[in-house]
Amino acid sequence: MTERDLDVVVFGATGVTGRRVAAYLAERAPGTGVRWAVAARDPEKARRLLAQDGVAAPEILVADVAEPSTLVTMAARARVVLNLVGPYTRYGRPVIEACVDAGAHYADLTGEIPFVAQVIDEVHQRAVDAGVKIVQVCGFESLPPDLAVALAAETARRRWHDDLAHVDVEVSWSMPPGLPRPSDGISGGTFQSLVAVAESDADASVVTDPAALVDDPVAADAVRARSPIAVRPRRNDGGAVVAPMAPAAFINPAVVHRTTALLAAESGAHVLPFAYREGIALSGPAPTLPLRYATAGVLSGVQLAILQTARARPHVRSRIAGALGRVLPSSGFGPSADRLEGWRWQLAVRARTSGGATVRVRVDAAGHPGYLATARMLGEAGLMLAEHRTTPDRAGCLTPATALGTEHVDRFEHARLRFSVDD
Repeated sequence: MTERDLDVVVFGATGVTGRRVAAYLAERAPGTGVRWAVAARDPEKARRLLAQDGVAAPEILVADVAEPSTLVTMAARARVVLNLVGPYTRYGRPVIEACVDAGAHYADLTGEIPFVAQVIDEVHQRAVDAGVKIVQVCGFESLPPDLAVALAAETARRRWHDDLAHVDVEVSWSMPPGLPRPSDGISGGTFQSLVAVAESDADASVVTDPAALVDDPVAADAVRARSPIAVRPRRNDGGAVVAPMAPAAFINPAVVHRTTALLAAESGAHVLPFAYREGIALSGPAPTLPLRYATAGVLSGVQLAILQTARARPHVRSRIAGALGRVLPSSGFGPSADRLEGWRWQLAVRARTSGGATVRVRVDAAGHPGYLATARMLGEAGLMLAEHRTTPDRAGCLTPATALGTEHVDRFEHARLRFSVDD
């Protein structure tokens, strides 16, 4: 990649999140010297929308998923391509193929686990041979929990020469002032990704499989036995009601377990999978307990609906997906600019080792988790991937933790994410 004239290219910079990624790179460029550009099907539209955000891209490339040659041209100029064009089940594969063929690293924000599993099966070895990192699920899902759990595992090995046995991850947040709006929640792009997963011909069991991304069949069976995914509301030790993770409880577990499996295979060690569970912690005074349980119940109902849809026959899934695609918000649906700032959120990891020691890792973050914070962390991940010797010397279809490593996790403070370990 020494002859590339661009470090990072943002493909899909006309969407809500893509524009935020471009804004982040523009903010970081003076201090890093990054050579960046955006790519879009319609350059004039991209220039106009970015100008509305006060962003002037150094260059706008023409790239269209319907014209593979434009994708190869884009990837051949870049060290890293950040792909914001979803749903990825429909549009992601040509971009990945172009990056592998042109020798460019790749990262995206997909939470479509069947698609990720398919890419691993069909592209991993080619990416290894090409020396290319393919890093999917690299936003709010699943970068913070993946890196935080990796930090906990490293701390356990360093302090006590022990492996993790149980991991609890809980997310909590505070919203900006004012009445909540429908667009504050799950984005149109996320809704359409769920539709794409439902209507795809992928193996339905992959959707809700915690070991969907684990290659070794023996390790995968151990993950399924030890760490099944549960969506029922529960209470934690502090009295908070824990609801299933949004937008789906079936994304992070698959990524976190793949990280453990990849690192174990790399070291040649036999590591038993840990029991992993996660959720959204709903805290409040005692009188609000019924309301908090009701909220958790609604979120659980949504997850159960996803589960039942995934288990339906293909023709039934297709009909459901078609109906949902017509009524759910489109990919352009998202919060207004005045609702992106003002969010504060935390991700807390409590891990226990086989010997009974406890490690706590905390992520303190600012910005809307699904839009602003996600855009910033993807932008910083792109900068790290573009820099020589900043990330581990690995290639193939990787997770955020295995692709980026934990040595430079403090870099994410630029993205308003702060990781801290309390052992």
